Amino acid sequence: MRVLLHGSELSAATAAAALAWVGHQVDWLLHESAPWSVLSNADWLRREPELMTYIEQALASGTLQIIETYEHLNPPDVVWLALSPDQRQSANALLETSMFQHHHGAVLINNSTFPVGETERLHALMGQQHSSVALPDTLEEGRAWTTFTRPSRWLLGCDDEVGEQVARELLRAFNRRNDVFQQMPRRAAELTKLSINGMLATRISYMNEIAGLADTLGVDVEHVRQGMGADSRIGYEYLYPGCGFGGPNFSRDLMRLADVQSASGRNSALLEQVMDINEQKKETLFRKLWTFFEGDLAGRTIAIWGAAFKPGTARIDHAPVLTLLEALWAQGVNINLHDPAATPALHAAVGDRDDLTTFTCDPYQACEGADALMLVTEWKSYWNPDWHRLASLLSAKLVLDGRNIYDPAFVASCGLRYRGIGRRADPTTH
Repeated sequence: MRVLLHGSELSAATAAAALAWVGHQVDWLLHESAPWSVLSNADWLRREPELMTYIEQALASGTLQIIETYEHLNPPDVVWLALSPDQRQSANALLETSMFQHHHGAVLINNSTFPVGETERLHALMGQQHSSVALPDTLEEGRAWTTFTRPSRWLLGCDDEVGEQVARELLRAFNRRNDVFQQMPRRAAELTKLSINGMLATRISYMNEIAGLADTLGVDVEHVRQGMGADSRIGYEYLYPGCGFGGPNFSRDLMRLADVQSASGRNSALLEQVMDINEQKKETLFRKLWTFFEGDLAGRTIAIWGAAFKPGTARIDHAPVLTLLEALWAQGVNINLHDPAATPALHAAVGDRDDLTTFTCDPYQACEGADALMLVTEWKSYWNPDWHRLASLLSAKLVLDGRNIYDPAFVASCGLRYRGIGRRADPTTH
């Protein structure tokens, strides 16, 4: 099929590469905010496993071409939109062109994070002689290629047989093992995507609240988590307390769901609480540090491991580290930070500062001369450090584990003080 794909998001880049890989002819119209000269050098794109390789292969084979204008294009079979919420005007401009007024039978696939009902509105702009499908973006950053080409599910929102048939044919190469499409009306698919992330965020925030209560009561929250997860009605997924979640898609979906509720006249006190709890939890490690040093933080040096909002990505959109850094700097703390991928994005966000030193190769360099270590992003390279080396480097021998990935008793047995989210341990003397 001939596909006109519009957008510069991760979802756009992944769809462009994957659709061209399986033989579709893809014309990729980048958003004006990120032309190819910018996008091709974006750290987050180059670090996404496999993706850049497949883009370059598709460009070389000719099944993918990057275009700057849609004028003089042959009418496409499919228009695939993968835009951010603030780029709706670009979708409008594309779909209102004469190319669609004089052409019949194109299928619009809306893969953008737009408000509920937007696919219907865009369909009306394009013309009722065409069809439309809502296919909400369900990619996972850090494994976008895998989640697109070997999906566990797709939410397929369609209200006519033509749209469904074309969408299924377009993605047939990625739907062989079992039928991964969950078909429903367009609005239902759009709302389902937002609702899924709303539920996941609610579970995380609830578990973080329980962790705070466990701290107060002197209970190890890991016992509570294991007990809750063993209940078949609850399960273990997304029951891990931590120092807050971030990410462009997760955060945007929550705000979009809140907007949908507000626009419908049904303000959600629950969703507001979920977002408030998450923002508060981003300062959890700071509050633990403040308590440990009894407010005496000025002039201290703190090592931080991890800046990315999750392992496997170079992005820091809404990442907990941003809130944490502001709180530490307000108290005159110097920061040594290590992250294997996200330091360029961090410098772009906060600038070059005398009170921030970053490292990308050796995480122990960040601990030299530091009073304490904060674990913020659970990169696999952080899971099994040399604890005796850390004990020799950290003057206060304090480890603040924002993801509860360490064993408190083992850390304490190595002579370090451990503070997690609802967990703690101190060295014992015999």
